[in-house]
Amino acid sequence: MSPSIDFFTSPSFASNDVEVDSPQSLSPSPSPSLPRDGRHVSVKCSARPGIVVAPGICDGISARCALEAGFTCLYQSGAATTASRLGQPDLAIATLNDFVGAAQMVTSLDPTVPVIADADTGFGGPANISRTVREYARSGVAALHIEDQVQTKRCGHLLGKQVVSRAEFLTRVRAAVLARDSIPGGSDFIIIARTDSAQVLGMDEAITRLKMAADAFKTKELLESTVAALAPKPVLVNVISGGLTPSFTYQEAEQMGAKIIIFSLVSSGMDPKAFFEPLGLNDVIKFDAMSGGSTFAAI
Repeated sequence: MSPSIDFFTSPSFASNDVEVDSPQSLSPSPSPSLPRDGRHVSVKCSARPGIVVAPGICDGISARCALEAGFTCLYQSGAATTASRLGQPDLAIATLNDFVGAAQMVTSLDPTVPVIADADTGFGGPANISRTVREYARSGVAALHIEDQVQTKRCGHLLGKQVVSRAEFLTRVRAAVLARDSIPGGSDFIIIARTDSAQVLGMDEAITRLKMAADAFKTKELLESTVAALAPKPVLVNVISGGLTPSFTYQEAEQMGAKIIIFSLVSSGMDPKAFFEPLGLNDVIKFDAMSGGSTFAAI
């Protein structure tokens, strides 16, 4: 079985042509339309020596614990935020407002620490994605990642994922980048492209989709070869205990050439499916089936 893809890169676009550039920083430049109250801190993430370790956080307590532990970058996990705010599994139940509300609180705790945030599928078409980018940037988030799953998405570490066409995926990423570039005054807010297509369509398709992005693989050798193939673009790996991506340590990921490693459910101590079950995973699956759906036939 092909692995889930949870690696990312930061693409930029020139006119209608897709190009890929290394990220210049994790936060926006000064802009008249965005607050500059210290939340938008210029952090040259890709220029930092060594790997950037970002623990997954979901609320004030987890964020405070991560800050107290000395982490200099945080990851707002979509799965953990959905669980914390709604008590629900990561099955496309949380909305843009849920995620932005969480982000506003997290980014206010320590303006010097950049936050990378999950933006799921962008919460709709190009117009919705544009709004998502603007709202995330206003909230003080430094970077977001947008994926190629269908709108009825699920946690990337669960089985049964479905992805949109290559063209629709590129439309999502292009919409996000255009929205970022349209912020008055200029912005280096980072857009991270993510694919979950390897499990569904195979590794060749995943790599084809993400020539402007980076991939996460099931094995050390594939990770190393992908980092080498996409150099000098930085690669981010998403690790969940018991998930579909290997449980790399940050030292191992750094040795393999990854630039950022995030630990989405670092405090749960469970694999994703076990984590979501007490949050109503089986109830959602049952309801979907009773309604005639087959979205969660495999999970």
